[in-house]
This record gives sequence, C-alpha cells and structure tokens, in this order.
Amino acid sequence: MIDLRSDTITRPTQEMLDAMMRAKVGDDVFGEDETVNKFQDKVAGLFGMEAGLYVPSGTMSNQLGVKVLTEPGDEILIDEKGHIFNYETGAASVLSGVQVRTLPGKNGKLNTTLLEHTKRGHFDWEPRTRVISLENTTNKGGGVCYTKEELREIKTFADAENLLVHLDGARIWNAITETEIEPEFFGEIADTISVCFSKGLGAPVGSMLLSSKERIAKARRYRKMWGGGMRQVGLLAAAADYALENNWAKLKDDHRRAKEVGQVIFDSKFLAVDMNTLQTNILLFDTVKEPAEKVIEKLHQKGIQMIPFGPNTIRATFHFEITDEDVKVVKQALAEIGDA
Repeated sequence: MIDLRSDTITRPTQEMLDAMMRAKVGDDVFGEDETVNKFQDKVAGLFGMEAGLYVPSGTMSNQLGVKVLTEPGDEILIDEKGHIFNYETGAASVLSGVQVRTLPGKNGKLNTTLLEHTKRGHFDWEPRTRVISLENTTNKGGGVCYTKEELREIKTFADAENLLVHLDGARIWNAITETEIEPEFFGEIADTISVCFSKGLGAPVGSMLLSSKERIAKARRYRKMWGGGMRQVGLLAAAADYALENNWAKLKDDHRRAKEVGQVIFDSKFLAVDMNTLQTNILLFDTVKEPAEKVIEKLHQKGIQMIPFGPNTIRATFHFEITDEDVKVVKQALAEIGDA
C-alpha cells in the first residue's frame, strides 16, 4: 500500500534504531539525560533561541507555548485553518483558560491587514488580546509557507501592539527547505516556536518548544503537570537528532514528488488543483464530479491511501518512504480517475 495519508506514518530506519541504541541516557525529570540536554541546546541554538524543551507531541508543544505566553482570560489570534484551533481538542481553553479568536486568512496565513483593529482589552468587559499564533507551513492551507517579508511585517505589527508571537512550526523544516529562510530568522520574529520531528523528518516521537530560558523553565513545570515528564527520553531524542541530521535534506524530494503528482491532477478533466499554492509536501486537490470519499475509495482499490479534507477535497502528504516508483503508480491512478 502506498500510504499518503500523512508524513507521520514513517517508521524508524535501521540506522535510526542504531542511533537510539547508542544514546547516553539518564532521568530527564532530574535533568540528567545527556542526550536530550544536548539536543535541546542544539535545536535552540539552530533557531537562535535561548533554550528548548523536548515534549511528546506537537500539540503539547503548542499548548505549552500558549500557556507561557498568556494568562487566563486572554485571547489569542489565529487563522481559522490553524492547527491549534482545529486539531487540539479545545486544549487552549481547558489548559490555559484563553479564548481562541479565528480570522479568515488565505491558505492558512494571517497578514497585517487582517490583524488591524483586532486587539482588545481596553475595557473590563473585553478579553485581553495577547498572542498572534502563526503556522508555517500551513496544514489545512495546503503546505503553504510564509515569506520572510510577511513574517517581518507581522512581527513589526505585533511589537507595535505589544503582542507576542507563537509559531507553530510543525513542518518548519519543509518551510525552510522551500523558502531558504535561515532558521535564526524565525527566532527573531517569534517569542515561542514549536518544532516537530515526527512529521517530515521521520522520527517516531517528539516535538520541541523553543523560547527564552525563563519561559522554558516555566514550560518544564507545566510539562510535568500535564504528564509529559519523561525518564530516559534520550532514546527518543537520539532518533529525532538522527532525523534532523539525515532526513532534512530528503524534504526536497518530497516537495518535487508532490508537484509531479499535482501536475497530473492539473492536467485532468475531473480533478482540480491550484499549482500556485503547491509549495511543499502537502497536496490538496478537489474532485469535480463526485465526492472525495468516492475518489479515495477508488484510489484505495489501486493500493493508494489518501484522506478527505472536505466533502470534495483530498489531501496527499509526501514523505521519505514514498519512492519515485510509487509516484509513477500514483500518477497513473490519478490520470485514470481524472479522465474517467
């Protein structure tokens, strides 16, 4: 089966497993795991941030970012397609007591025009707007990236309005690969950054929150409170470190393969895709004459798995387990469906 449901389905390679077995570990709750300590410093340094905290999931990393930037009763601004709003089970309201206010951006991205006149808190009856939450790349937006200019404009706006910025960088590695923006730049425009190692990079588990030493110390306490304090976690950190060193370069091929498949869809009669928004490894396309579920069923019969992203929208996500031979099969199957 050619599995394009997500880039989270990859399995550790033998080399990654070997790296895990060589890891020097200790009890991370006591701060004694050498491997995770070094890895946290390494990733924080890569983004020009003071400190990092390894956590089990991107959801926890995002929610810790919200927690350390807000107080109960605050409000965060986010695009209506943002992961924190759509896929984290209302956690911001439960764990941090904050209100999530969505804005209708484009392809999952916010801009300063949208953000104008959104800050609240001047009156006792208003929530206090505190954080702008960005996602790069955008998941429901189809893997679209922010440009450096867009991010700089939002940061300038945030500073002028005394707002903080959280960056959900679940697929930041894809964004950096596509835009060639240096990692340190993201540390300049964001107060907290969440990065993931179990999506495009292919590690089995783990994300990391990056921020100041003070905020990471606070996040560490909440990680423990929320059940995220782990013991010999260097085993997992070693896998993530291996993925960062060895799999990051493979993302270019994921992007290339997504665009190759996208072109077949673009050329078909009964499938549609916007090639201008196909930037990274996420391919969103629409069905024209039948529901998405029906097309997904036909693809499954041909040994291909994708997922619905709406009544007439399908998502295919490329990753390092997908080969050029797999792409040929997918292109042929979609050509047949698209012209049937």
